[in-house]
Amino acid sequence: MMDVVVPLLHSLPAEPLPDCGETTSRLARRALRPYVLGYGGFRTRVDGRLRRRMLPLTVTTVIVDFAGPGGWVTGPRSVHAVHELAEWRHGVAIGLTPAGVSALLGVPVPELVGATVRPDALLGLRAAELADRLGSAPGWPQRFALLDDLLATWLRPDRPPEDAVTRAWWRLQRPVRAVGEVAAGLGMSRRGLELGFRRHVGMSPKTVARIGRLQHAVHRLGRPGAALALATDCGYADQPHLSREVRAMTGLTPTELFAFLQDLRRTAN
Repeated sequence: MMDVVVPLLHSLPAEPLPDCGETTSRLARRALRPYVLGYGGFRTRVDGRLRRRMLPLTVTTVIVDFAGPGGWVTGPRSVHAVHELAEWRHGVAIGLTPAGVSALLGVPVPELVGATVRPDALLGLRAAELADRLGSAPGWPQRFALLDDLLATWLRPDRPPEDAVTRAWWRLQRPVRAVGEVAAGLGMSRRGLELGFRRHVGMSPKTVARIGRLQHAVHRLGRPGAALALATDCGYADQPHLSREVRAMTGLTPTELFAFLQDLRRTAN
């Protein structure tokens, strides 16, 4: 189940910027994936603060900044927003599942929905240790391996990662799953699933499914040779449905989003 989730995109530059930086990514070690989706490394070449468009996301993201005080923890969110003071310049983003939030940060996921807080408020001294040790590593392979080792030591699960709500959360990352179908497949009523999501996820199953569908489209639009006419492949009824959802959830037209994503792909390692 954990292998079905496509790489998730946290944010984009708010304005088109040629060659604004470089990115690279890697999945977390398999044993960690119930808690940690993966890692995204970045280095920004733009001087000053870069305005960033935060995309809807079903995961919590820990941003570790090697070069200064730009680290943040951003919770799941259902709407886009422009971050005017995006100070992160060179570092890594860690994507945490709902089970990973409680296991690493020790807080209920609903408390972080729509929130942005400094890492040390949740990680304590571990926030500075992450920045120092990752920044001192010679390259991205070594940083990602170090993250695997540190997180394997720090994670302290307080509930099984395979309970019904967690399984439903994973299944709703897929773009064509209906909420009622997922609930029935787990032997739950739709109402029971909604109550479980309210307690453990902080978003409704319908909202999680909607964001999962958008992120799947974002992933597809950022691939080499991608085309805009992929609505039904991503779980949308038709192309106008995709257009309405992209506008509502990102503040961009599909054409604008496509251009941003293709520019980002060209800077990725």
